[in-house]
Amino acid sequence: MESTIVERLKAGKFVLIAEIGVNYYDIAEEKGISEMDAAKLMIKEAKEAGIHAVKFQTYKAGSLAAKDSPSYWDRTEEPTASQYELFKKFDSFGEKEYRELKEYADELGIEFLSTAFDFESADYLFELMNVYKISSSDLSNIPFIEYQAKKGKPMLLSIGASDLPEIEKAVDTIRSVNDSELVLLHCVLEYPTPLEHANLKKIQTLKQQFPDCYIGYSDHTKPTEEFDVVKVAYNMGAQLIEKHFTLDKTLSGNDHYHAMDPDDARQILKAVERMDMITGQGELSALPSEAAARENARRSIVAAARIDAGDLITRNLLTFKRPGTGISPSELGLVVGRTAACDIPEDTVLQPEMINNFPTGEDGEDEA
Repeated sequence: MESTIVERLKAGKFVLIAEIGVNYYDIAEEKGISEMDAAKLMIKEAKEAGIHAVKFQTYKAGSLAAKDSPSYWDRTEEPTASQYELFKKFDSFGEKEYRELKEYADELGIEFLSTAFDFESADYLFELMNVYKISSSDLSNIPFIEYQAKKGKPMLLSIGASDLPEIEKAVDTIRSVNDSELVLLHCVLEYPTPLEHANLKKIQTLKQQFPDCYIGYSDHTKPTEEFDVVKVAYNMGAQLIEKHFTLDKTLSGNDHYHAMDPDDARQILKAVERMDMITGQGELSALPSEAAARENARRSIVAAARIDAGDLITRNLLTFKRPGTGISPSELGLVVGRTAACDIPEDTVLQPEMINNFPTGEDGEDEA
């Protein structure tokens, strides 16, 4: 299966990725189903919502965080105080399970990928996905970035909580071994991200600093009624949006409270489609729908007084009025100083045949 993500990026189309992460554990508990069935249900719901790709997170708590690693999220939303303890709740899936999810996603026709958090998962995920995703938390983990980049696949790199030299070093590391498509995702490592911290202008700065990369946005804000954060991010130049995904935003803990649900995703895709319709293509040319206005709302050179055949046409004999179906005012210099080829009543829209020796060649010169 070809990469939907890459194909859409190359075609200049918007990409929406549902970051399922490990939210399926809570969905399974809520619905009284297995974790695998919950994960598949979320993939199915994402596909039906029109989302282009689903992303999971592949890790083992013991290789990801020390046991005394402190939390960095909103404890009122997720009370677990230790990273290790939180991750331990959600690390039961391995290669077998992710392979099954990949095959299911393929059946539905939605792209599968998962963020690898250790070398082992980076290896076995190679056969399961077309694109590698690097978490913001691993931006400074240069050996790990290089290891995944050497696999030669397109890459998504989140750049939350970083400064320019760190981003440049990560990009240079990737580019030293991998010339495939690279997407840099603006991201704020604050869960949830307050609207005043979204800093979406950073997307424009990234486009300027890294013109050879695609630019996206990994969103951790709570969805608003108008989805204005995503819309502004897209308008700023984020061609790819990654957002956490849930089937129930009221669930406590982990990544439900700042996630989109299927209805949100549908509204986001409709909003982007509407924005594309409004912004258009940008050509400096008149639209076909403007033809009638172009002809009738513009002005022509009009006789301000009667002009008899053979009379010398002077400026004081002319004015400019609608419609624009005659000689354009821009050609005034081609009319003044010539003679009338026929009688021209007052208030007549001048036509080329009314003027002796009026240029008719494409270059504006008299024809021989």
